[in-house]
Amino acid sequence: MQVLSRSVLLSRWAAIAAVVITVVMTAGGVAHAELGQPSNWQLGMQEPGSPVMDQVSWFHSFLLWIITAITAVVLALLVAVVVKFNARANPTPSRTTHHTLLEVAWTVVPVMILVMIAVPSFRILFTQLNTPQADLTVKATGKQWFWTYAYPDNGAFEFDSLMLQDNERKPGQPRLLAVDNEMVVPVNKVVRVQTTAADVIHAFGVPSLAVMVDAIPGRLNEAWFKATQEGVYYGQCRELCGRDHAFMPITVRVVSEQAFAAWVEDAKKKFAVAPDAGARRLASSAGID
Repeated sequence: MQVLSRSVLLSRWAAIAAVVITVVMTAGGVAHAELGQPSNWQLGMQEPGSPVMDQVSWFHSFLLWIITAITAVVLALLVAVVVKFNARANPTPSRTTHHTLLEVAWTVVPVMILVMIAVPSFRILFTQLNTPQADLTVKATGKQWFWTYAYPDNGAFEFDSLMLQDNERKPGQPRLLAVDNEMVVPVNKVVRVQTTAADVIHAFGVPSLAVMVDAIPGRLNEAWFKATQEGVYYGQCRELCGRDHAFMPITVRVVSEQAFAAWVEDAKKKFAVAPDAGARRLASSAGID
């Protein structure tokens, strides 16, 4: 009786510890996550900035609870086995080799858990891959090591986007993520992002917008997002692409529809020529004529 009480007590403490850890992780993620960028001591994902990212964040929390429950149950069983069925507490072990109900349970329960995970997972995957009617198309070309953006729906202009050095950043701009020319899009509009690369494989990724798509030379991939809040969203190249892979950030500025229209008119004048300015700037900084 004493051994059984100890087993139950340890099981309860294990379950309580698992719940406390989960609550702390979840609360910490909500408290520290920022919109569009990482923050100090952040736990969890960045604050969602699009409907798809809302679903991804929900799915992440849903999986966290399932994983925590599974871990707690397994830990409780291990503790019970160690305490209740050791040689001292149980000197005459059972010789039972089959238990039909138990065998059915440990087959059916995992299948049910996998179905619970698969249904929302497939729904989110379908939403990400099924691009709706786009309001705007942006072509992002990955280069070593910067991005070139074009707006085929808005005129014949393109521009290069390079990371700002420490002495070029303004107050509030994060290190290694801020760029000189930002990708600008309107709020509450479906933006189709077409990606390709000019040299090696890159990847266009913006966490708060749930965008991650490879940029492959000779191939045109696409993803989409719909930013629901104005602000600045930061991302990076997510594919190991060479020496300066860590210095190839992505900055997406989401503005009102009126501000976007004004930006387009200004961009047509500012970026109408010299599409290879980024390459010349990199060559100049490296001392290459």
